[in-house]
Amino acid sequence: MARGEGAEQFSSGLLHTAKTVNQDGIKISKLSPQQERKRDLTVWSKVCFAIGGAPYQITATALGFFLQIFLLDVALLDPLNASVILFVGRAWDAVTDPAIGFLVSRSPWTRHGRMMPWILVSTIPAVLCYFLIWVVPPIEQGKIMWYLLFYCLFQTLQTCFHVPYSALTMFISNKQEERDSATAYRMTVEVLGTVIGTAVQGQIVGMANTPCINNTSPTNSSNHSVHGNNSQLLDNKVFNERLAYMIASAVISLIYVLCAVVLFFGVREQDNQGGLKAQKHVSFQTGLRLVMGHGPYVKLVLAFLFTSLAFMLHNMVMRFCRGSNVNNCLCDLSSQLSATLTIPMWQWFLCRFGKKTAVYIGIPWAVPFVILVVCVKSSLFVSYIVSIAAGASVAVAFLLPWSMLPDVVDDFKVQNPTSQGHEAIFYSFYVFFTKFASGVSLGVSTLALSFAGYVTGVCVQSDSVNLTLKMLVSAAPVSLIALGLLIFKTYPINEERRQYNNKQLQLLLRNEEQESEMEALKPDITA
Repeated sequence: MARGEGAEQFSSGLLHTAKTVNQDGIKISKLSPQQERKRDLTVWSKVCFAIGGAPYQITATALGFFLQIFLLDVALLDPLNASVILFVGRAWDAVTDPAIGFLVSRSPWTRHGRMMPWILVSTIPAVLCYFLIWVVPPIEQGKIMWYLLFYCLFQTLQTCFHVPYSALTMFISNKQEERDSATAYRMTVEVLGTVIGTAVQGQIVGMANTPCINNTSPTNSSNHSVHGNNSQLLDNKVFNERLAYMIASAVISLIYVLCAVVLFFGVREQDNQGGLKAQKHVSFQTGLRLVMGHGPYVKLVLAFLFTSLAFMLHNMVMRFCRGSNVNNCLCDLSSQLSATLTIPMWQWFLCRFGKKTAVYIGIPWAVPFVILVVCVKSSLFVSYIVSIAAGASVAVAFLLPWSMLPDVVDDFKVQNPTSQGHEAIFYSFYVFFTKFASGVSLGVSTLALSFAGYVTGVCVQSDSVNLTLKMLVSAAPVSLIALGLLIFKTYPINEERRQYNNKQLQLLLRNEEQESEMEALKPDITA
């Protein structure tokens, strides 16, 4: 089983040993350089890792902001059918996210790692399905099935990309400070991804600049002529916007592929189980029970589920209220740019004062501005002020969950030292709950507008619709933020416990490495 001198070089992230001959002529095992010390992350590796997060945010932003409008005003589906598509798509994630996480956790190690092959294989099919979501099929009766099929397929393929990518955080370094730094890079790029998604989709669609329909004429004698004009306007509107949506989706698909290529060639996946004794593969039920039975994980996920739902609901309804014109798209861009610029500040803050303190200060910061939206007469200036100010809270909502999730995984490893390899399951369930929040915000708002009497393509809506929009954009997000912070109050991992977990993991690694060294020094008796 001798491997020769070349086996001393570390290859494909695996822990190899090499057989050498000592002065007495006895063959012994020598530890590879990777076992002696993990390589530190370079800035270039952090940047490439961060770029890999952009595809998810770009597509999620485009779908979150524009899919509802596309289904209602371009595909001309009624609100009930549109809500069915949105709900079913997110319900499908209830199956795909945990299932993919389980499959990834059982994947064998390859020369490219365990996460990278999933990312590479899923990219091209995902972008094809994404493009077809924004195509209006020529069959009127099959529209619902068309969007259900490609929406669910894209969700599945995107899960095959995003779950391994998220879990990759645990495999780029075994040092907490390096993972936190890489996460800050990632969140900065992901917020920029929302800017790109809004800019590409919003600007290209906004260039269509087609008028909406106004059916507020009270006279019955002109109903026929108004209906004829409305039909002609609708035909012109959807003809112009269909092409715009297809062009925007093609551009986003190209960006998706380029980011995946940078991630694959720029990041080296490491086997950071180190010397920890990994448990044999467990069943899905056992893995689920282990993960969901870990109290800190459940509390973290629930807390950020409600706060994420608050921001998604507010942003989505604000986007719906403002429409697709260029000036209002700039409000979205200003919020996302504000979040991008404040992420480094929040990264410094959490390193200086702790992650829980950053949550308590950063998340409530948005509440006064969310209330201001409905208390002040609507104007573009007010929208800009609210967007820029709320961007600081959006940065916290982006950064802190992904920065704290590795702490939860480390806490689980300390409490369950013989049960390892569940990182993908932890991340897959959090990805699911994040997507679930997005789906709930879209579905609930669509159903609420349907019950309030929203009319597709009409410029001036009824008072009940306007009241519903105010409730969705202000009262509901504030209530959800308050509920999330109350749950977060019970989250037990503070800075002291985090440092304790780090020391315990390092101690476990050292003990296992010492055992490996003693095993390697045993003579190789072949006689």
